[in-house]
Order: sequence, then C-alpha cells, then structure tokens
Amino acid sequence: MEDRPLADLFEPADRARWLGLVEGVLMGADFEKRLVSRTADGLRIEPLYGPAEPAAQPMREPGPWRIAQRVDHLDVAAANAQVLTDLEGGADALVLAFAGAPGARGYGLNVASVEDLDAALKGVMLPLINLRLDAGGRGLEVAQFVKALAERRGEDLSSYDIDLGIDPVGVLAATGSLGAVWSEIAPRLAGTAAELEAAGFTGRVFLADGRPYHEAGAGEAAELGAALATALAYLRALEAAGHNLESARSRIAVLLAADADEFVTVAKFRAMRRLWTRVEQACGLEPKPLRLHAETAWRMMTQRDPFVNILRTGMAAASAGMGGADSVAVLPYTQALGLPDAFARRVARNSQIVLIEESHLARVSDPAAGAGGFEALTADIAEAAWAAFQAIEAEGGIVASLSVGKLQRRIEVVREARTKAVATRREALTGASEFPNLAEKPVAVLDVPRSNVPRGANFGPGSTVACDALPSQRLAEPFEALRDASDAYHAKTGRRPVVFLANLGGVAAFNARATFAANAFAAGGIEALSNDGFSDAEAAATAFRESGAALACICSTDAIYAERAVETAEALARVGAGIIYLAGKPADLAEPLKQAGVQAFLHVGCDLLTLLNGALRAAMRLPSPQRTS
Repeated sequence: MEDRPLADLFEPADRARWLGLVEGVLMGADFEKRLVSRTADGLRIEPLYGPAEPAAQPMREPGPWRIAQRVDHLDVAAANAQVLTDLEGGADALVLAFAGAPGARGYGLNVASVEDLDAALKGVMLPLINLRLDAGGRGLEVAQFVKALAERRGEDLSSYDIDLGIDPVGVLAATGSLGAVWSEIAPRLAGTAAELEAAGFTGRVFLADGRPYHEAGAGEAAELGAALATALAYLRALEAAGHNLESARSRIAVLLAADADEFVTVAKFRAMRRLWTRVEQACGLEPKPLRLHAETAWRMMTQRDPFVNILRTGMAAASAGMGGADSVAVLPYTQALGLPDAFARRVARNSQIVLIEESHLARVSDPAAGAGGFEALTADIAEAAWAAFQAIEAEGGIVASLSVGKLQRRIEVVREARTKAVATRREALTGASEFPNLAEKPVAVLDVPRSNVPRGANFGPGSTVACDALPSQRLAEPFEALRDASDAYHAKTGRRPVVFLANLGGVAAFNARATFAANAFAAGGIEALSNDGFSDAEAAATAFRESGAALACICSTDAIYAERAVETAEALARVGAGIIYLAGKPADLAEPLKQAGVQAFLHVGCDLLTLLNGALRAAMRLPSPQRTS
C-alpha cells in the first residue's frame, strides 16, 4: 500500500474541472442566472473564487474594535443610568444621540446646556472611553458643550477620545435643509475646528455619514461615493481656512451602515479605507489609518418577529469588525418598535462581546486578506465607489449634487429596484415576507414618548439651502403595513382575514404548495384555513362555502391541476369566492384557469406585495358567502 498523503491520491482541483461538474448538475440551465449573483450596484459575485494575492489593505490600529452603545433616552437621569450600565456591562464607547438628530430615530437625549451633558455623563471617566456625538443640526452647538464640559471638570481636552460628529452635509441629505449656504457654513466649520484645536482638542471634529444614503436605498458604491465626497468637502473647507492637510485629515471620521450581507459589508468597509488612502495620496500625504465607525443598518430592521434582528445585527457587527471598523454600534433588536429596554440593550452589547472575546474575530487584523471572493469584491466596490465619487465631483461636489437632486435621482433608481426585489421576495425578509408568525407575542419597549424636537439644521444664520430629503425607509415597512391592517381588523372583529386552501388530492400531493401559500398569505396578515384535501371539486366548494372565507387558493401538484383545477375553480366561483388564487404557475393551463375564475397565480417570483394588498382589501371588504345547512 502506498504511503502517500490522502490529497495526493486525487487530481489537482482547478476551475475547468469544477465547471465541467457544474454543467452536469445544471443540465443545460443558464450558469449566469443560476449561480452568479449581483449586488445592488450590479457588481458580479461569482459562485466560486480561488485564492488571491493579498492586496495592500489599510486597516484599523491593532486591537479589537470598540463596542459602542447608543444613548438615546430623552430624560438625562435615565440616560445616565443607561450609560453606567452599558459601561459596566462591557461597552467601551458611547454614541450620544441627541433629540432632533436624524440618527436618534425619533428619540434622543434632551440636552440644552453643558450642565445637562455633564449630568448625562455623570460618573463617566471620559479619558478612558471613546465618545461619538450624533447631534444632527446642533453639531456646532454641542461641540461647545464638550469644550465647556472639559473646563467644568478641570480635564485636559486633549485627553478625550471624542468624535464630535459635526456633519451639515448629512443633515442636508437627511432633512432637506442646511440652514445656510455652503459658502457661509464652511468657514464656520473651519473656525470651530481651529477654536477646538487651540483649546487642546485632538479628536475628530467632522463626520462623513453614509447612513442617510444607505437608508434611502443606495447601493454600496453610492454610499461610499457620497461619504468620500462629504469627507473631501470638509477637508477642502479646512484647507481653505488655512489648516494644513496633515492636521486637517485627522479631524475627519467616516460612519458607514453595516448590513447583514457579510460578503458585501466586509468588502465595503475594506473598500472605504482604500478610497481614503487614495485621497490622501492625491493630497501628497503619507496615508494614516482612517477613523471608521459602523452602525448596524436601520433599513434591515423589522418590527415583526424582531428577535430575528439579533441575527441580522450580529452578522452585521461581525462583518463591520472584520472589515476594519474602529467602533461598532449595534441597534437593539427592538429599535424599530420604540425605545429599547435594558434587556434589548444588553443583547446588543453582548453580541459584540461574544464576537470579540469568545469568537476572537478581532485577533486577525485583516481576516479577508487573500480570500479570492473578498479581494475581488473589495476591488470592484472600490472602483465603482470611485466612479460614483467622481460623478458627484463633476456635479460641483456633494452639496451641489444634493441641491439639484442628481444624487437623489441615482439613489432612487436603485431603491426602486430593491423595492421590487422585496415585493417579489428575491430579497427575503425573515419574519416579515418569509416565515411570518401571526401568533407572535409583543415584545417590551420603554414607555417613552417620541421627541418633539424638530430635525432642522442650526449651523448659523444665513441663506437657507434646501433639497429633496432622502427618505429613511426600512425594507419591511410595506409588509408591516399589511400586518398592521390585519391586526386592526382582528381587534375589531375578533378574527383574522382568512383564505381557504382548496387542497386537492392527498397530503403528499398538496402539502408543499399549501405550506408555501399559507406562509405567503401570512406575510400579509391573512390566516390560511387548511384541511386534509378533497377528492373532487364539489367537495372543495362545499367546504369553502361553510368556512365563511371570501378568498380561496387552490393547492396541489401540476398533474392534479391538469385533471381538476379548472373544474375546482369553476365550482369555487359558483359558491361565491371573491378572489380565487392558484399556488403555482402551470403555463399550459393559464388561460383555461383564468376563464374558470382564477384571478392570480401565487408562485416564487410573483409580486407578492401587490397580490397581498388586493387579497387583504378583498378579505376585509367582501361579505362572507352565505352558509347553507
């Protein structure tokens, strides 16, 4: 017997051999359609990559990323209690979201003075943590609070690791108002930076925030292009006021949204660092690590089955950390429902502690280095983002592009495509459009009213710049609206809108499509009434009439459809079915079925959102068929 390593007994693997095996499995199906996927920006993702030569990749400073916890309670004392619990529980960074800031999601710290800020941070040793401020249009005002706080506490401002988060461009994108023209604001920004530097401040003053673009539906390239253009606008403002580029670049940080798509999120964060390095080199600077923050994406959060958000945010946090984020803020899993309670906040912290302390994901500086898929997608996203950045620059810069609506229109195209993908479930939302649970129990949130502080900008007096505000939308909202209507109907009548499943044949025949149909209708808040199946059309029609339902959906195999679907549809129509659906898409029977009364086909890839809108309206509006003895 040969004494050889096991691997030597097999032929070397190569792409040509793999493609040959794939062709045998596909049996003539299109390789591109079946196995190649694309990002929202149309970037190609192959099903298989070989190893790659690691590209020079700038990353964060050695060590784990910071575990950042959002502080967004309106009451200062309650916020302080949250802060102390967060820090004792493992967080080493805080994000203070102020009332009125777009990122506060309708809540936020109600801070009107340095005394309020001091009270919110009572007991916190600021030199030991990282602090990022999310003040929206009050950025310049809150920066003065920080300066006064250091004086009040008798601490050196240079000892604070603070990102002030001043971002008038992000406020313009999110709210549609800048408060003054850019030519007036830019000198004020530079003057604030100079004043803070004179007081000893060494942190980041400005933030290029990618969240408004991500929440509006932008793809990775558009988000990165906008963030890069924003960072460059602040760099130019500082340079024009006399700041040297070496110190100016150290006053700028970037914040990106981290999504649950691990592949794309890791590549996006790696690409951002490459893009900033390219800007530094163009400025004649030796590249230094960019301060890069992450917050898990608002648009992926769901109100329904919110526990799935723990999985989404956990994957997003891991991906941002592996992609090189300096700090990661995880939105608590109940964020879309209200102000999260202590348990939801604890889960948000602990998910990162597990990633860092137990999974050791931060032990390697660049885990994606040399992985063919990550290297290829990082390069592709960086190239597409640079093109998006150049388009903004050609339009006069980020403020000019937003002011005339050009950037908004480009994002709108991608948003519409994504909306269609959600409606057809090509982009599935677990708990909302897929695997919904009509019997789910409500989860707890704090009984705190939303803030009434306006989201307007306050960057000083002057002529106002206005533009079309980018919408902030969660992907699940259209399906959640249907579920809300179903809940209201249930509260009023004591029952859900229902659809009768006209199952034909035995369980083995109808089960797959009946299960598919029940889940699909549940996504719209419609309860499916199932049964053990019927052997003939009249029996199905009789059971439908006795069910009290207004809607019916025929479920079985294509073979049984060929024998009984048409007569079953006719029988259901005779006894008063308001709308008749059929689970599947039997092409040869489409016309006869439509003539028999089938009004819609429920199948993979159909526009489920449109179908459910019509079904829900019909189920709640049409009178139930009269029952007979």
